Amino acid sequence: MSNTNRTKVVVVLATVLFALSLWPAVAFANRIEPFVLGLPFYLFWMVSIDVAVAALLAVAYYWLD
Repeated sequence: MSNTNRTKVVVVLATVLFALSLWPAVAFANRIEPFVLGLPFYLFWMVSIDVAVAALLAVAYYWLD
């Protein structure tokens, strides 16, 4: 895969993660119940987005050399 295609993939994934952290998606996740891994669902949602962003940055760092 060429470098420009890799860049496009990373940009699309970053845009999706950004969209998941905005108001409409957060309103969906703003619940106390159910608990996931001992966390309220909203907190789990935000932590999972943070982990996904860290993974995306690591992939972008090594993949877009």
